[in-house]
Amino acid sequence: MFKSGIFTYFCKFLILFSHGMLRNHIALTLSIITLSLNAAAPEGYYSSLDGLRDQSLKDRLHEIIRSHTRLSYNSLWDYYPETDVYPERKNGRSLVWDMYSDNWNNEKYYYPNGTRGLNREHSVPKSWWGSGNDAIYDFQAGTDIMHLFPSDGDANMAKSNYPLGEVDPSQVTFSNGTSTVGIPIQGQGGGSSRVFEPDDEYKGDFARVYFYMVTCYQDYEWRYTYMFSNNSYLSMQSWAIDMLLDWSRNDPVSQKELDRNDAVYAIQGNRNPFVDDPELIEYIWGDRQGDQYTVEHYEGDPVLISPVQDSDISFGEVAIGRTQSVDVNVRGAGLTGSITVQLYNRENPGDAKMFSIATSSIPASSANNNSGFTLRVTYSPTSVGEHSARLLFSEGGITGSVGLGLKGECLPVPTLSTLTALPATNVTPTSYRAEWTAAPDDEEIDYYVVTRRIYENGTYTESEEQSEVNYLDFTDMQPGTTHTYYVQSSRLGFRSDPSNTITINTAGIAPVAVEGMAPLAVTTYEGGLLRFTCEEMHTGCRIHDISGRLIRTLPTIEQGMTINLPYGAYLITTDQCHTPIKVLVR
Repeated sequence: MFKSGIFTYFCKFLILFSHGMLRNHIALTLSIITLSLNAAAPEGYYSSLDGLRDQSLKDRLHEIIRSHTRLSYNSLWDYYPETDVYPERKNGRSLVWDMYSDNWNNEKYYYPNGTRGLNREHSVPKSWWGSGNDAIYDFQAGTDIMHLFPSDGDANMAKSNYPLGEVDPSQVTFSNGTSTVGIPIQGQGGGSSRVFEPDDEYKGDFARVYFYMVTCYQDYEWRYTYMFSNNSYLSMQSWAIDMLLDWSRNDPVSQKELDRNDAVYAIQGNRNPFVDDPELIEYIWGDRQGDQYTVEHYEGDPVLISPVQDSDISFGEVAIGRTQSVDVNVRGAGLTGSITVQLYNRENPGDAKMFSIATSSIPASSANNNSGFTLRVTYSPTSVGEHSARLLFSEGGITGSVGLGLKGECLPVPTLSTLTALPATNVTPTSYRAEWTAAPDDEEIDYYVVTRRIYENGTYTESEEQSEVNYLDFTDMQPGTTHTYYVQSSRLGFRSDPSNTITINTAGIAPVAVEGMAPLAVTTYEGGLLRFTCEEMHTGCRIHDISGRLIRTLPTIEQGMTINLPYGAYLITTDQCHTPIKVLVR
């Protein structure tokens, strides 16, 4: 059993309870205490933590939880009914437990067909990772379901990529009764103009997820350091440590977290140690720094810690002609020989041929390691339809065998429409919202991809961001830079043709050239007057209104030329300047 720190945590809980600092219902309090003492970590999972402290303790936790089954992004909806479902059915429905809104309570979202309007929300924003990790969906953190929650779309977009924090009650910019966004109280935010504050009921949940993320991915680089820092030990800013410690202490582990931790373990083979034993937080960041951690050694029979018996691995939907791989973490304790791996489907042997494994034998030394062994399983469908198989692990000294299911669905190659990028809105000296037309209602997509270039001093950097709705907020405008973006829809790994490109700077005009095109700037004046600035003549000028309707053409444009337009917003292009310039005429 995983017992260290239990008594201290129990005492802290009682102190908080006696001071009235917990908002949980009194009827649940004692059951929550009992449940938090009985987290279902398998025997041997944490044995190697014994005798460690401080950085060595966190480093070993990193080894234990970092190697886990890597899921595919489009399979996440298959798992949410296991990880994020309200325990009580209403009107025969399994309700989505959304920590970002109370829409689960009014039955707006339910499984399996009532999830429209929900997003797959990265509680640690994916834009926080550094330039070396831009391909967030190609590495584990981007699909780590430990920090991916179903979220109401409006709340998700309101929270944007803001850090966690406590909002000044007089400076609220968004609130739906569960999520609050606004200007942080003094000393918080890490320099961000806004913070996201979850409901008191979930503050401990988010705190323990953040402690997990900076431990599991302590070797990653952070682009935005509002809360995190680029070092492998504490990995957090001091203000964030203080706040998250407070949140975790005042909102102890709930039955929801325990159930979710077990469900995630069954899916991806690792656990959140700070849910299994919250006192670990104190040993690394809190008031027990410097103390030696103690845990019972595992001296039992050989055991396979992961994968979990009768769990399922979903490959999601895959287009015919494409493949999808999942890296399964295989970890044991006390194994005495190699683990044998077999693929089969007795009822339909043809289905088993749709799947393949990288090896059929795993050495005991590899599986007994703290990080375990990574087994790549690949789904390569050759026909449209649903396919399944079983993966069996045996021998190595374990009693019996461990089996898990494999499933995938093959679909035809999708047809995707070209989108139209719209002029940026909500433009400030430091931020803007990129917008575009939504995909047609009858066209299913996985998400939108926004490709941005940031120009400065004649050079540019390029990055991709992803969104599940047809707009995305950016908060990284800097003086002297110009941003461009175009948009594509993505489905099953295929992308639509790129949209038109939008250019923006803090003045709302585009005074610079892009990739060899002739420079052009447009200045507006009171009374509807527009003045063109260009170093050389432009031809084929086209002026569209905001709906895309062509309202005027000009054969040529020369330096200093002026025209008049009615009140409204317009997009201007020329043969020499393909990127639309947005102008607002007043």
